[in-house]
Amino acid sequence: MYSEWASLSAQITANSCGAQCFSVLNKFPASAGREVVVSVVKQLGTNLGITQNAEPSHLVKDEEVKWCMDVICFGLSLPLQEHETIKDCVNVYCEWLTALHPQPRISVPKPICEDANLYARQIINHFHNLFVPRQGESADTIKRQAVLCHRVLRTLQQTAQISQLMDRQTWDTLLLFLLAINEILLAPPTVKDDVGDQLCERVLSVLFEVWLLACVRSFPSPSMWKTLQESCAMWRHRVALVDQWNRVNLALTARLLEFSYGPAFPQLKNADEDGQLIPIGMSNDCVAQTWYRFLRMIGNPTALCSPHIISKSSHFVQWALTHEKGAETHQHPCLQQLPQIFLNAMKGISSQVDAFLGLSKTSLIGLTGGGARNAISGSSTTTAGSTGTGSGSGEGSAPAPAPTTPTSTSGPPSASSSINSLPLTSMGAGVELAVARPKCNSILHVFHEWLFEAAHIGGDTWRQNRKKQACEASKRPSSMIMEHRKGSISLSQPNSLNDPQSLPPTLTIDKYESGRAEAIGTLCKIFCAKKTGEEILPVYLARFYMALQQCLKITESRECDETLASILLHSSDLFRLDLDGINVLLPGFIAALEIVLPDKDLKLKTQSMVFNRTELRRSAINILLSIMVLPLHYQTLPIRDLTCETSEKMFTFIQLKSRLMNILMNALQVETDAQNTHMLLGGLLLCVQDAVTFEETELGGGGNANLTHNSSAVQHHDANLLSSDNAHALFVRATYLVCHRLISSWKTDLNVSLAALELLSGLARLHIRETDALECKRAVKWICDYICYQCSRPPPAHSKDLHSTIVAAFQCTAAWLMQHPYLLQDKDCLQTVLEVVELGISGTKSQSKGTDIPKFKDEKELKPASMRVRDAAENLLTIILEQVGYFPSECGPESISSLLDELALMKHCNSMVPAAAASSEQAIAKFKYFVTENSTILALLEEPLGNDQDPQPTVTLLIRGPFGRHAWTMQLRHLPRSKSGIKYHAVNPGRPIPMNDVTQRLDSEQKNFPDGVDKVQPCVADYSIPTIEQMREQYGTAGIRELESMLENQSIHEKLAWAEADTSADSLSHAQECVPPAVCHEFHAARLFLSHFGFLGFETRNPQNPAEALGNPPQRPLIVLDTKSTAFAADLDRLDKLSARTHDSVYVFYMKSGQTSAQQIIANMAEEQSAGHDPHFASMLQTLGWPVQVSEHSGWTGFAHNSWSLKGTPEEQLKSTAHELNYNGSQRVLYWADVSSEIAFVVPTTWNLRYNSDPSDSGSISSTDQIGSSNVWARGEGDSAAGLAKSKSRNLSLELDTNRRDAKEPVPPTRRKGNVTKPTLLAQAPAKIFLVWLESYEDYLNFPLEDLLAYTRTGEELHTQQLPRASDCHVIFVHSLLSGLLRVKLQGPPGRMSFATPLVDGMVLSRRVVGNLVRQTALNISRRRRLDNDNYQPPHVRRRLKVQDIVQKYKMDLSEAELLAHLFQRAI
Repeated sequence: MYSEWASLSAQITANSCGAQCFSVLNKFPASAGREVVVSVVKQLGTNLGITQNAEPSHLVKDEEVKWCMDVICFGLSLPLQEHETIKDCVNVYCEWLTALHPQPRISVPKPICEDANLYARQIINHFHNLFVPRQGESADTIKRQAVLCHRVLRTLQQTAQISQLMDRQTWDTLLLFLLAINEILLAPPTVKDDVGDQLCERVLSVLFEVWLLACVRSFPSPSMWKTLQESCAMWRHRVALVDQWNRVNLALTARLLEFSYGPAFPQLKNADEDGQLIPIGMSNDCVAQTWYRFLRMIGNPTALCSPHIISKSSHFVQWALTHEKGAETHQHPCLQQLPQIFLNAMKGISSQVDAFLGLSKTSLIGLTGGGARNAISGSSTTTAGSTGTGSGSGEGSAPAPAPTTPTSTSGPPSASSSINSLPLTSMGAGVELAVARPKCNSILHVFHEWLFEAAHIGGDTWRQNRKKQACEASKRPSSMIMEHRKGSISLSQPNSLNDPQSLPPTLTIDKYESGRAEAIGTLCKIFCAKKTGEEILPVYLARFYMALQQCLKITESRECDETLASILLHSSDLFRLDLDGINVLLPGFIAALEIVLPDKDLKLKTQSMVFNRTELRRSAINILLSIMVLPLHYQTLPIRDLTCETSEKMFTFIQLKSRLMNILMNALQVETDAQNTHMLLGGLLLCVQDAVTFEETELGGGGNANLTHNSSAVQHHDANLLSSDNAHALFVRATYLVCHRLISSWKTDLNVSLAALELLSGLARLHIRETDALECKRAVKWICDYICYQCSRPPPAHSKDLHSTIVAAFQCTAAWLMQHPYLLQDKDCLQTVLEVVELGISGTKSQSKGTDIPKFKDEKELKPASMRVRDAAENLLTIILEQVGYFPSECGPESISSLLDELALMKHCNSMVPAAAASSEQAIAKFKYFVTENSTILALLEEPLGNDQDPQPTVTLLIRGPFGRHAWTMQLRHLPRSKSGIKYHAVNPGRPIPMNDVTQRLDSEQKNFPDGVDKVQPCVADYSIPTIEQMREQYGTAGIRELESMLENQSIHEKLAWAEADTSADSLSHAQECVPPAVCHEFHAARLFLSHFGFLGFETRNPQNPAEALGNPPQRPLIVLDTKSTAFAADLDRLDKLSARTHDSVYVFYMKSGQTSAQQIIANMAEEQSAGHDPHFASMLQTLGWPVQVSEHSGWTGFAHNSWSLKGTPEEQLKSTAHELNYNGSQRVLYWADVSSEIAFVVPTTWNLRYNSDPSDSGSISSTDQIGSSNVWARGEGDSAAGLAKSKSRNLSLELDTNRRDAKEPVPPTRRKGNVTKPTLLAQAPAKIFLVWLESYEDYLNFPLEDLLAYTRTGEELHTQQLPRASDCHVIFVHSLLSGLLRVKLQGPPGRMSFATPLVDGMVLSRRVVGNLVRQTALNISRRRRLDNDNYQPPHVRRRLKVQDIVQKYKMDLSEAELLAHLFQRAI
């Protein structure tokens, strides 16, 4: 940089030599000179005001002053035994230097005040004598010398800071003086505790700080800068040089960043004292110039790896010549610090790179820290302190002593730094880089030479280059190397540059590995900072790949060294940045992952390596997740080797698949960190899902010889499974591994358990042709065992988290049974599942062991683990009984309820006039409503529907229960339908002709008693019936007479009737052929149904037992509802609007590059804008769900007001004119559902904002529905005295009603009473999930989440009384890479259960699986939110509460007789 400029080194040398010759006293004997000095200086010292008041100086002429200065000059060179004299000399000169101050001291001679600069230059030159090391002095006297040197340095620094008089010449003199004293103290080899060692850091800090001042006051000339650079090269064996260099560089960098990138750029935090290094008046241009010059000041740091180069100076040669054993210059003990110095230099460069990337971290303070510099006690420990703190900064360790012995050179201080220099945050996301960071090329232009060279240190390329240099050196005409400076000669032969035997064991090249690791880690950070679309020069990429390949070479011992660890720690993003040609490094990285991830105990090259193994594994997992899909994406594409030109070592991508799978499986087997396990589980589902989808689509579902193995051989041979990587083999391995680890290791960790159960649910949904029924059965058995274990844990372990895992396990079991209904045909599997359901509902099993006698329901106490567990078990039982094998029903997956309601049924009823079918109230009036079990509403219609021809007793039921609405039609038949049409008598039976003979009818006397009754002896009982006479006596004759007249009248009527019958045409004498009676059309079908199904079995009740008393309506077997109220229809409608499944919404946005406002993002979905979209975005939308027409859809639409209603009325049928991507909910929406959940994918447009801002469309659901009763098993008010147990304070805990154990019905547990007036029992937490497609990945930082919330309202916000906040939203960002793969970024609240699988932050997906995995992740996020919400009620519980609410409002308190009478009344 300064090649055209002359160096001032010679002038420094001249000054050093000349200072001792300045004084005339040198011409006299030393004793004479000493006496003169002592007497003169003592007199001068008394006037300074130290011991007495200061007096004006008597020196008034230049000659007088010069004579005194001659004396003082000699005094400063006296032996250290004359400490008091030297001290007086220093005091005099320090006082006289105040002539440069704005206010000189009174004792300063007048001539000095008049020409301060001239005298100051002379004084500064004279000070040189003080700093000259004295040979053979004791440690105590050296300390005294150091104290005086400190005083001088402090004075000079203070003068430089406050003086306004210094001219350029004085500045140059001062800088040259500081260079000279640094030279004389620091250039010689380090000797512990000599004056150079004690003053090392202090003289360097003063030099650099004064130099910075000079840059403001009098910018040094290029010759000065060149001299500084040459001088620093001679001091590189001193640790303090690099420490001070780092300190100044970082201080300058902080200022540089301020004005280069503005205040928004992350500030570089330095130690407070370092922040004051930069003078206040330094201009921006000056900062930039100074920064670059200081950066280049010590030359190429990689020279520190060559002791031969560092020890080239004449001082080392002199040491080698005088050494008693004739050592080489590079064998001086002080050079053992070189690995540490090299590491510190690399750390400084790394810290600067971090600053430019915006990674402002506090550990930089430790890098530059260094104790008190003004006190002698501080100066002796500063070097060691700064070294130790710098090297251990990543851990924030305490200062460690600098290694001085050969054995400790590679010890902990040097080892910990490179790996911990960049602390990683959670989920492997790394520290966020600054948005306005410079381009990678810009940073590399500055640092590439040093970093690339340092990264190659000790590698194959480095060794080859050294050999070439040796060959060239041996061909030179002279083997002696002339040093360019000071004419000294190096005696080292060129060949010794490459002779490793000549180096001490502590300086072999492998000892520099910490610095090399820091360099390659820094390079990885630079390349990982690439932005979307940013170009990096090919030459940089090539050199980077070469360096990485060299550093990733695995030794035979398969150990992890620092370099490998550093690469993995800082390369998390490397494979997800569209770096050109990055895949050539894939084999190398896979080999590195095979060392780090599969083994429980990582093999370390040196045990002194100190780093966080969990962070290393997390970073390795991040890399694994970013390369997992590459084999199936590129398939048979070859990967070229960077160095080998032959094709022998060429891999194809697909050949790496089995290795990746084994890494993943083995890593999951040994992983102990919860977060890492979570990430691996997400990656595992990605792999299996990708393999399954690949075989379905790319291979047409068939096997491929290259990719799959014979599945029949796989099923029973584990060895084959381990070597196979087809979809079925992966499915089996994943199921076995996860189930095994779930039972053995993960059951106590909430997040890992949830992730494992989410993964098993995902595996259950995969459609694999060769699925082994035994594997699925085993998986279900394992999940059931997991539930049993969790429920059986001791009471102290029962917490909210534990119950959350049990609920999730029940949901997982339901997923397996729904997808594999054949499992319930297996007797063992069915028994296992039902036992677990029983355990969940009641708290115990009927048979703990197979040999136990079963306990029946009415003998058991209800003690479920918690109400949440009971609800989940009930839900599973209902799914088993109603849905397994039957979902989706005829209604489609959009509804698990019947799509018929009263209005729809009445349209088909014979008696209903079409015009009258206008309102639901009229339709409801035709039905009778009953409630059973306080949770199920029965609506009975006694009229047959129009398509029914058989005149049978027919009842049509609408059953509204906790799990939906179901419609049934029942007929009472005495014969099965198959036999109903057969006539059992002939059409013409051929009866004989009737005889017309009139039979003679004998009149006989009617007898009330047999003839011999009078002969029977009467007993006491006979007399209990009074006679007529007794009655007449008792009651009088009037009543008897009236009875006799009635008997007489009856007799007359009977005779007349007989006579009429004999003469009528129907008499036997006129009999006709028999015809069957007319068919009865009038049935009390509701009464028959209720009676046959046991709802009217009052006689089984014991009226005397108060436990079986009819009591209040909730306890009756049947409650009648009063349907006359006008609000009844509205309440029924609200019940129908409560879905029996959970429902969620995901809002999809497309964010074009550079967009920041909500309006721009929403406008992207306008029809005219859709042409500019990434084509993969539309295909992803299609894989998220099924497009449905809102007008015909009976499930969740994303909006509360039009969901779960019966559609299809003509006025609602709108003609769709929307374009392909219009899924904003106005006409179309994307929908997906399974048996327990619904999810709508809405792509908002401006329509959503307009719709949601309209208060009139608030929907018909009242806020009371969201509150309901706080007790699911409400008994009514009258039962409060029956002693229902009060709930414990433990969350959702249970207690039994101990007073009712003799009851036949099991006692339901009580649900913890909440404050019913507070609307906290929400349908679900107000969480929003966004899916955002990014054209430019960095735009996720500018996503206007808060502004877009207005476009995502569903209508439910009115009931929760709490609008969702941006901080509660989950965002799934998807960015399309150039390779066609997709990069995922997750963002969400920092809660314990925020991030669900299978998507993991940073994962790279194939387009085949993106829709499926996004959907699963959204569902799992929502499920976790519900599990974490104390007040959440499952859908069936909310429906049950609503039914109870209806019962309380509309129940009719009827006695038994009134109830039966009600059944005989016809509906309107």
